[in-house]
Amino acid sequence: MALITGGAAGIGEAACRHFVEAGARVVIGDIDGDRAQALAAHFGSAALAVQFDAGDTAQVQRLVEQGARHFGRLDFLFNNAALTSRDVIQRDSNPVDIDFEVWDRTMAVNARGYLAGCKYAIPHLLAAGGGAIVMTGSGSGLRGDLANIAYAASKAAIMSMARSVATMYGKRGIRCNVINPGLILTEGGTKNVPPPMVDILLRHTLTPRVGVPDDIGAMVVYLCSDHGAFITGQAISVDGGLQEHMPYYADFATGGAKWG
Repeated sequence: MALITGGAAGIGEAACRHFVEAGARVVIGDIDGDRAQALAAHFGSAALAVQFDAGDTAQVQRLVEQGARHFGRLDFLFNNAALTSRDVIQRDSNPVDIDFEVWDRTMAVNARGYLAGCKYAIPHLLAAGGGAIVMTGSGSGLRGDLANIAYAASKAAIMSMARSVATMYGKRGIRCNVINPGLILTEGGTKNVPPPMVDILLRHTLTPRVGVPDDIGAMVVYLCSDHGAFITGQAISVDGGLQEHMPYYADFATGGAKWG
């Protein structure tokens, strides 16, 4: 059984579909309970919807316990829920101007929420003989940016957390990895991104298109499957090569500058 937080839409929904198509049962945890219920109804007996807030550790515990009790075991955890609401993102600025409330709320959901998922899921994974954990990171945790310092710090924390979990529990059969998406066309991931910024990110993406949720959902299931059995402690970028080139790439590629 796979438990997906933030599972009712976007990347989480895609991961749910890929898990079910692979024959797994899924627990869909999301703050939008109605949307989670609608998705679970689509999957029938293979899915259970649970409304929860990733920033509340008691609710994270309830999600894990309810899911494990319903299906009798837990094999995979996809820590995917993140704080991306417009009001928080717009106030997540720089070290001087940010409110501590924004910092604390971001860390509560994006970092502490992921720790809580691990804390309460790992005993069930051990009881099942092992399993896999995947976490949604971000390129923001790898590179400096002009805003969103709390979001970036939370995503960097996730990568360190995953390496620690992989190290601490690897010999006991638990693997843990992070996926760092690029620009993914989702309702939650792009509605706060102005069109000019989307154009800039696409110019820096090496593939002809930006990402879609299925790009990430498929990788999640791969990392949890036997095909990914020798992959652990890694932060894997699924971003169309967004961060794999020299900083001046887009200027030359689009004719804004002449090489040589």
